[in-house]
Amino acid sequence: RAAAAARLVSSGDTAARVGTAIGGRSHDEAAELAQAVDAMAEALQARLEAERQVTADIAHELRTPLTGLTTAAELLPSGRMTDLVQDRVKVLRALVEDVLEVARLDTATERPALSDVALGDFTTRRAAAFAPGARVHLHTGTVVATDPRRLERILANLLSNATRHGRPPVTVEVDGTRIAVRDHGPGFPGHLLRDGPVRFRKGGDRTGGGHGLGLTIAAGQAAVLGARLTFTNPPEGGALATLDLPS
Repeated sequence: RAAAAARLVSSGDTAARVGTAIGGRSHDEAAELAQAVDAMAEALQARLEAERQVTADIAHELRTPLTGLTTAAELLPSGRMTDLVQDRVKVLRALVEDVLEVARLDTATERPALSDVALGDFTTRRAAAFAPGARVHLHTGTVVATDPRRLERILANLLSNATRHGRPPVTVEVDGTRIAVRDHGPGFPGHLLRDGPVRFRKGGDRTGGGHGLGLTIAAGQAAVLGARLTFTNPPEGGALATLDLPS
């Protein structure tokens, strides 16, 4: 029981405690080990929470000067340098908003606002907006109870990643409650296939632009929806992201 609880802690279950798993009544070596592991887990959780809070505070504090900077950039006279400044301000503002979103997702307190969504039609319209060149294939359509705002965010990030870092054709397949986004580029880097998305970390040939937050946000929003998001490189090449929504 102690080993099983320790594995839960290592897998990211912040509520799991070894002492609770073994009952907390014994006074032998197992109890001492449980106390040590639980103390380590609590210290680690406190460090992670402090890191998350610092990240959120920094991003929040950047919002005010960024708002002023955005306004000032809009008042500049037309010209090539003005366009360059406005573009960089836009990128910086998007980065701050992404960091804030990651910080909110890290709290594990986000809750979906569910409504019925016709998955085939929803995906087709979003693909046309976010990746006009993508091919959408509908196998079986279904209506799911999900949060359309969060689902749209996931689709936007997956399609953006495919078009920015992959190569055409980009395809989107909807089959039941599954949405699969595939490109025919160099594939996902090895560390992403092994460890999943890690913020600000990019690798392999998929490094053109971006800050390494898109797939982190997609995975976090999928977790809020109770969905499963997986990343693979098909044997015939390319990168494949598969989102399985709860039925």
